[in-house]
Amino acid sequence: MIIYSSNALKFRELVDSNQITLEIESAFIKNMRKKPSPGEKRAWNNSMQFMERIIRNSKVPDNCGIMIEYNIPSTSRRIDFIIAGQDEKKNNNFVIVELKQWDSAQATDREDVVRAFVGGNTREIPHPSYQAWSYRQLINDMNEAVEEHDLKAHSCAYLHNYRPVIPDPLKNDQYHNIIREAPLFLADDSLKLQEFLFKHVGQGNGVNLLYLIENGKIRPSKKLIDHVDGLFKGNSDFVLIDEQKVAYETIISLAKDTEVKKTIIIQGGPGTGKSVISMNALGGLLKHKLNAKFIAPNASFRTVMVETLAKKQPRDKVRTKMLFSGSGQFYDTPANFYDVLIVDEAHRLKGKGAYQYRGDNQIEDIIRTSKVNVFFIDDFQRIRPDDIGSIQEIKRIAEEYHSEIYQYTLTAQFRCSGAEGFLNWVDDALQIRPTANFDGWDHKAFEFAMVETPNELYEIIKAKESNGFKARLLAGFAWNWTAEKDGNRNGEISDVIIEEHGFQMPWNGRSISSTWAIHPSGIDQIGCVHTSQGLEFDYVGVIIGNDLKFNPETMELYADYDQYKDTMGKRGLKLNQERLTKLVKNIYKILISRGMKGCYVYCRDQELRRYLETRLSGV
Repeated sequence: MIIYSSNALKFRELVDSNQITLEIESAFIKNMRKKPSPGEKRAWNNSMQFMERIIRNSKVPDNCGIMIEYNIPSTSRRIDFIIAGQDEKKNNNFVIVELKQWDSAQATDREDVVRAFVGGNTREIPHPSYQAWSYRQLINDMNEAVEEHDLKAHSCAYLHNYRPVIPDPLKNDQYHNIIREAPLFLADDSLKLQEFLFKHVGQGNGVNLLYLIENGKIRPSKKLIDHVDGLFKGNSDFVLIDEQKVAYETIISLAKDTEVKKTIIIQGGPGTGKSVISMNALGGLLKHKLNAKFIAPNASFRTVMVETLAKKQPRDKVRTKMLFSGSGQFYDTPANFYDVLIVDEAHRLKGKGAYQYRGDNQIEDIIRTSKVNVFFIDDFQRIRPDDIGSIQEIKRIAEEYHSEIYQYTLTAQFRCSGAEGFLNWVDDALQIRPTANFDGWDHKAFEFAMVETPNELYEIIKAKESNGFKARLLAGFAWNWTAEKDGNRNGEISDVIIEEHGFQMPWNGRSISSTWAIHPSGIDQIGCVHTSQGLEFDYVGVIIGNDLKFNPETMELYADYDQYKDTMGKRGLKLNQERLTKLVKNIYKILISRGMKGCYVYCRDQELRRYLETRLSGV
């Protein structure tokens, strides 16, 4: 979506008459159906003055096309400034200009990441050249007009308030590669920027190119299809086995026909391969040139999936990341905008009032905005009161939208070394649901044991990781989590304290919360359900805190409202003991079932520990 567009002549005239900000604001309200923030208006008022001088002094023709605040389709990203036209060889070009008002920045030791003062705080954010390059890549990959009409995209970053220092942090060695991809222009580089623009659009005739870009169909380019296909090939993390293959082929077969609205529900418990199928389905649908997107409510799960998929080609991570999304951004997307939306962990979808969600029902958003929607779900993995994802709710809304419903169930177990009996035991022992065949499993194939102390638990997990296994320590939310403003950004404060054993460790650091599961520092921090749901490890150590207890008189497990510290997780449940207990038990099942090869448990409540040991004695 183009928020504002014109030719170069009109753009210069509006800036000269001090009307450009009013024009952009009016177009913004019309197209975005909301008012811009004061910060956005200040940025337009400041940056457009600089861009007008650059355009005027570059001598590019009046009929170059100008786009301001171009909203990249199927994303929430907006490009600051685009100028379109032809070069000396009559190639149709457009140049993306990422504008920054920074006057200083700091280098980091991370590729393409810098620190700058943004939004009232100093933050780690992508290098401006990386941002410009990534936006170019997004358009190249998903706008069919670029490929169909042979449009050539170029990009650069312009920091018009930034006076360079020697040595300049933005030009450190680790940024050289990305600056070659998207040149960096600072306050003293206006002549160089003018020459750069004239080289690519100096022959004008660019207004019609804006129309092509705006109206290009949103579907994956051949280059993107080949790229994603290459990521899956040879990647053992995404090999389909047995019924997973059947489910995958079923999804592809149904989704290829987008003439009839369809809702596909894939039901399966932990370890049945839902994520493997969903990821492969994304790749398969892209091969059929469908506008498909992968939705995962859990940010940690999304990040780890992208990292796992793109680990062979880190610089191309942006191309993979654009295909993934959270679940809260579709409330104002046009009906049937997407060919296919794939939702993993659909049980975590939210309703009205959820944090930072502006719509009413995320299930409805997804069904309304897609021709075909695929939900991977486990009704026993809802963990908060605002988790509304259920098979019943999906069916209800699908019927409202006259969407054909197809439902499938996965049963084969690929986690816990295929020990279906173990997961049945967990369900039965935690009194989640009565199960058959819960009285044994191959203990050589899957290790499970109760341990005496949290210290012993940590030593076991630390040793597993030292021996080359993926291993992490997990806990229920039975301890407070010190806020970042109180000095706890990187896990500096050991919140998980078990006094009776002299044990203390921090929760996962906020700075690595989305990558904690695969970050080297993760072994010395404790993860919770929000950083591990949907993921798997070779071994897990689980601390069951005092939020889950056992009553020997009633022989029932129950949740302790005061000991459960997730404020959002227990909101409105102080007088609903049954529902709170159900959610807390679901959390511990999720944590215990993260292990592929083994799980070890320390239980703080002694009555619960004795009960679980008794339940173990017969298996």
